[in-house]
Amino acid sequence: MERDASGEHQEELIRTYQSWKGSNVFCLQGRLIFGPDVRSLPLTIFLIVGPLIVFLVMVGRKLMDDFNHWGTAIVVAPVVFTCWTLCALLLTSSRDPGIIPRNKRPPEPEGYERSAESLPGQTPRLPRTKDVIVNGTIVKVKYCDTCMMYRTPRSSHCSICDNCVERFDHHCPWVGQCIGVRNYRFFYMFVTSATLLCVYVFSFCWVYITMIKESENITIWKAMIKTPASIALILYTFVATWFVGGLSVFHFYLISTNQSTYENFRYNYDRRANPFNKSMLRNFVEVFCTSIPPSKNNFRALVPLELGFPERQTSHDYFTSKMRKEYSDIEMGKKPEWQEENLQEGGHHGAPYNGSSMEKENNAAFTDVSRSRSAKVARSHVPYHPRNSSW
Repeated sequence: MERDASGEHQEELIRTYQSWKGSNVFCLQGRLIFGPDVRSLPLTIFLIVGPLIVFLVMVGRKLMDDFNHWGTAIVVAPVVFTCWTLCALLLTSSRDPGIIPRNKRPPEPEGYERSAESLPGQTPRLPRTKDVIVNGTIVKVKYCDTCMMYRTPRSSHCSICDNCVERFDHHCPWVGQCIGVRNYRFFYMFVTSATLLCVYVFSFCWVYITMIKESENITIWKAMIKTPASIALILYTFVATWFVGGLSVFHFYLISTNQSTYENFRYNYDRRANPFNKSMLRNFVEVFCTSIPPSKNNFRALVPLELGFPERQTSHDYFTSKMRKEYSDIEMGKKPEWQEENLQEGGHHGAPYNGSSMEKENNAAFTDVSRSRSAKVARSHVPYHPRNSSW
């Protein structure tokens, strides 16, 4: 806090990306956003650029001499392919994939009216799912404990980036980013252009081997021995083509049926109708010819600095807070970091839990504190847990 000339307190302001609660990595003061595994991005770039350099030096340079006028085009074409592939890669990995902003407090349940006897900050337990109608079909959306909101249809919480992403497809470690509604088309352009680049290099390496065979009148095996760089590139591009080419074909099928990778593995639309499927042509138009929705986050906006204390407690019960933690771990696909332990007076672990005695103890402690803020509770009567605190 700072004081102005009139003596009033002013809140300290910071950028949104500086107080971001997800696991993302920001560059250029919040202008670029990456996933936490962004360190894999240089490796991906090297796997693209490295073979290209070998091709240009060991194969392309010699093809220029043999093809005369067409030799320059043979060398320029893979360079253009590579530049386009790298642009699609950076557009995929460095932009907001469609992160849905978190709520600062849980939503109020529908039809809930606070009674005079209810304590401030207490709300009934929210249902885990809610029904939403999409194109005349009922779709269940889940409640996200981390983001404190009901997810929109087709969105999911990424356990790696720790964000809810709109139209979540998957998290790609090779690009170091989630694939969502705002970067899916660039991801598909990346895998398809990488496939074309691999096919191009693979083909012209065989062309070079064939030219050696015919010019020296030797067998194909002896010609292959004379250019080990071509053999290495053929093996490399053959394996890579199966990888990125397989992704291209798989995502072509997903786009044509208007599915995401998450939906394809999680749900079985063969047994029930897909409410998002329009037609093959309209599905492709939706992905490639519609405007990309604007980001719901302004990472450079000024926001007040939070002190880090919980703004709202949905319940004062110790075990309810533990249960909420476990629900969050299950929702994010993680195993619980610690198991629920039973406590008795004096802080002993492993004893059988007595619900009535614990309630009496909590009510008594709450009454004493409300009577006098200076009242102190003996250390031996305060349940202690190394991983959880009520305040």
